Amino acid sequence: MNSRTIAYFSMEIALDPAMPTYAGGLGILAGDTIRSAADAAVPMVAVSLLHRKGFLTQQIDTSGWQHEEPSEWDVSRFVHELPARVSVEIEGRTVHLRAWKYEVSGIGGYSVPVFLLDSDLPENLEWDRALTHFLYGGDAYYRICQEVILGIGGVRMLEALGFKNLQHFHLNEGHAAFLALELLDQSAAAARRPTFNQADIAAVRQRCVFTTHTAVAAGHDVFPMPLVNRVLRRPELFDNHEVFCCEGKLNMTFLALNLSHYVNGVAKKHAEVSQLMFARYKINAITNGVHAATWVSEPFRKLFDNCIPGWQADNFSLRFAHSIPRAEIWTAHVETKRQLFDYVKQQTDVALDENVLTLGFARRAAAYKRANLIFHDLSRLKTICQNVGRLQLIFAGKAHANDREGKEQIQQILQTRGLLKNEMPVVYLTNYDIAMARLITAGVDVWLNTPQPPLEASGTSGMKAALNGVPSLSILDGWWIEGCIEGETGWAIGERQNGESGNDERSARDAAALYDKLEHAVIPLFYTNRDRFTDVMRHAISLNGSFFNTQRMVLQYIVKAYFE
Repeated sequence: MNSRTIAYFSMEIALDPAMPTYAGGLGILAGDTIRSAADAAVPMVAVSLLHRKGFLTQQIDTSGWQHEEPSEWDVSRFVHELPARVSVEIEGRTVHLRAWKYEVSGIGGYSVPVFLLDSDLPENLEWDRALTHFLYGGDAYYRICQEVILGIGGVRMLEALGFKNLQHFHLNEGHAAFLALELLDQSAAAARRPTFNQADIAAVRQRCVFTTHTAVAAGHDVFPMPLVNRVLRRPELFDNHEVFCCEGKLNMTFLALNLSHYVNGVAKKHAEVSQLMFARYKINAITNGVHAATWVSEPFRKLFDNCIPGWQADNFSLRFAHSIPRAEIWTAHVETKRQLFDYVKQQTDVALDENVLTLGFARRAAAYKRANLIFHDLSRLKTICQNVGRLQLIFAGKAHANDREGKEQIQQILQTRGLLKNEMPVVYLTNYDIAMARLITAGVDVWLNTPQPPLEASGTSGMKAALNGVPSLSILDGWWIEGCIEGETGWAIGERQNGESGNDERSARDAAALYDKLEHAVIPLFYTNRDRFTDVMRHAISLNGSFFNTQRMVLQYIVKAYFE
């Protein structure tokens, strides 16, 4: 245990479908990273919060509006409590913390421990007991208190648990940036100095790695200085050290940037966008991936086991999927499609037709993801369905509780469903989670993605689909710029764009490009040239599935960030 050298911090980590300790892609990526680290026997330990009441349980009313309920779960069923105790100071109060342990086991038996911090202890005030209850809950005050617990409390807990040899601290987004403050204090204390100096800052910087995941302003936590001083009660930090203050506020992203020696975006395009956002810093690129063994459906798992022995240990060997007979690819796909449709019938009482081209769109509901873009011109969409080929659409995704625009997108999709009832079935599945994601990404025929460029940092849902032979039809943004070989691994919607995003003119242009590609490429290929469509499926696996995985990603972190 003491030999671990890498500490991975993330506000959310997807560990099990029944553990609502994640909200979306950030948590899914964290869980897949840890699984691949365990597969590769990387000496890692991970830290997050317990989130006793989870992210949210999604309820949709008859008007199509999302409402939220807590996601209660049986903590003792999945994790076990450790005896260690630490504390942090919040507003001058002592907040006591414990940790619960979850083990992620790799294919060779090596495991990575994940410690989930919990403030729900009787010795704490009632308010403080709830600080580790809700993922992304509450207001800015609640959030900054959580981030003190994650960063400062997390470092202290690892020390209390006996991890004395940690050399690298990986910050998965800026939520954990306070860990660098704790490392600075420890460095000063070890030198018997009352405060840290520039030498301490330089030393801590060499120990920290930071991955930024978003090009959306709302994804970067910024706290006003009165709130920061109220919570931390350390005004000297902001008087003397520019690393802690940006334009009179505490920006957790800038704090992480200032105190990390290696910084990366999560796709090549995202690194370029981040470099423009943070011009003073060097932003590298390590493109995200997914954990192959987690996201390959059972029919394809059996097929790969038979045709590509050892693919789980060597994901790059999936390139040999190019030689799997078309009939076997299609048979596995039909089985996954039937499994998805059985689930849809059970949840919605809608019977979908397995012979109809089915598009899938499932991710967190947010305005920039434009889930409703395909409905921009209903007249043209109806004409395509009538004259070119039938379509079915499956949607899923939760909006953050305070994201009104995201909720409006869900409502619009549900209201549009009735307008298309005679032309195409539209299904919206509620409470999107890991288990549902496995079904949808494997069971649809084409994966649809329509973000406003350049706001898609990476995106990983299309990578999950590719592992199951499901090609993407996507805007050229995030990972798809790297993964798209037109007509071979999937299809691009429009051209690569570098200008401002979000205006009506762009949406109209992107929607027209989407309709063009459906009408002239995707639908005809599916219905009139099944062999060629199956070739695209094989290429999705062999070219994209073999590369866009966390096995490759973790190895890049090892070489470029951890042990350079």
